Amino acid sequence: MRTLIALLFVPFLLLSCGKNKSKIENTHKVNEPKKIRHVHDTIGFAQYSWQMDTIYNRLGIEDVKNDLKWKAAICPHDDYKYAGRLYHESLKGINAKNVILIGVAHRARNYNLQDKIIFGSYTHWQSPYGDLKVSDVNKKIIGKLSKDSYIVHDSMQVLEHSLEAIVPFLHKKNRDVNIVPILVPYINYETIDEISGDLSKAVAEVMKDNNWIYGEDLAVVISNDAVHYGDEEWSGDLAPFGTDDEGTDKARQLDMEIINTCLVDKLSSVKVKTFTEYTVQKEDYKEYKWVWCGRYSVPFGLDFANKLNLELQKQPLSGTFLGYESSIDHDLITVEDIGMGTTAIATQRHWVAYASVKYE
Repeated sequence: MRTLIALLFVPFLLLSCGKNKSKIENTHKVNEPKKIRHVHDTIGFAQYSWQMDTIYNRLGIEDVKNDLKWKAAICPHDDYKYAGRLYHESLKGINAKNVILIGVAHRARNYNLQDKIIFGSYTHWQSPYGDLKVSDVNKKIIGKLSKDSYIVHDSMQVLEHSLEAIVPFLHKKNRDVNIVPILVPYINYETIDEISGDLSKAVAEVMKDNNWIYGEDLAVVISNDAVHYGDEEWSGDLAPFGTDDEGTDKARQLDMEIINTCLVDKLSSVKVKTFTEYTVQKEDYKEYKWVWCGRYSVPFGLDFANKLNLELQKQPLSGTFLGYESSIDHDLITVEDIGMGTTAIATQRHWVAYASVKYE
């Protein structure tokens, strides 16, 4: 929401997871220098453990472990005040030790990044619960990909908030979790189909080498905020249905249509392509049609996660709707007294929606 406000209608805007628990994989290599990706957004997201603990308490969330083994999930990335509960709902079944994070690349236009997925070279990400390790398989996956399909770009990864939003929730419940952070800039469906296939094959090979089980040892989390709506404090009018109650309801109905048509039940390439047809212009995939900031991260992440399941188990994933909220349709918790806040207003003339879906 935060970067989108300023750049939304700039031309070509880019907004664009048996067991061998080896000690080498789970510990920091002695001879490798520690390279930490520090927190970028200290307003909307928690940077201290006591802030996260307070968020949980105020949301009434019980920090209880479970045996769920979701393979993938779609999770919000807006301010915790607005979307905190849906973070928990989206991630409560993600219990794998290794999580591939598929994020938005809101600022990719700054670096003219497009049509390639974006990795980083950080060894750790800063978290309220200490430095969270980037999995050693990050490099192994990169090594198996075509050089035309990816770029390693730390400057892009450090500017992007869509994955750091998710990290504290994952790290709170599992201090041993490792991540593989990947950002997706603007990218057309054909390239999504090609690169997601290459990535699924690479990850499948790594999983087989480690005797990992999908959902138990490795899972995928896709970062996304749904429709950005209104005619105030956006760079342009994002309210095609108007900003009265009827217009707000129509916007929510279209979001639910997209969810029900593209994101739930058995996944397929047809559903992935249909999602892109809802959200990007046919004539120019760099332009919005319906303003989901996950217009690239969602189709890429789902295509990759589904192809990975096809590689490993010869059957598609199935999605289950968990919840849908917006920044204006529920009571909000207080965060200002714990040094946090919001990065944008929330009114009927300016709101953001959040979708939560799990995949098994």
